[in-house]
Amino acid sequence: MKILVINGPNLNMLGIREPDIYGRTTYADLCQMIEQHAQKIGAEVELYQSNHEGDLVDKIQEAYGIIDGIVINPGAYTHTSVAILDALKAVAIPAVEVHISEVDKREEFRQISYVRLACFATITGHGVNGYLEAMELIRERYES
Repeated sequence: MKILVINGPNLNMLGIREPDIYGRTTYADLCQMIEQHAQKIGAEVELYQSNHEGDLVDKIQEAYGIIDGIVINPGAYTHTSVAILDALKAVAIPAVEVHISEVDKREEFRQISYVRLACFATITGHGVNGYLEAMELIRERYES
């Protein structure tokens, strides 16, 4: 099983950016956690982060026929990107949307998620552990 973990804009700033909302775990720490969990569940994992919408779309398209599941935290593009939604729909790879913070309890503009329309599950407000939960959901779906 191959899982692609995609992180959008500003997630490379974890541990620095608004630690009261996103915690003190750095992006490097998050990557290490994800790689260790992948090993534990017997999955191959590829990690990708970009601050550019088109790069995220390209990465999703490149996953077609290669990747079994996508964990995606599109960051601010969650609320604005029809392009990322369309890319996820085009490849039809099972995907889980993840947000470190509880976006449903934040600003009004964060209440809309275009990406969610192409995901079979969404995890919000579980901190960085939400990524591991998403990987488990993909594993369960892959094995069933």
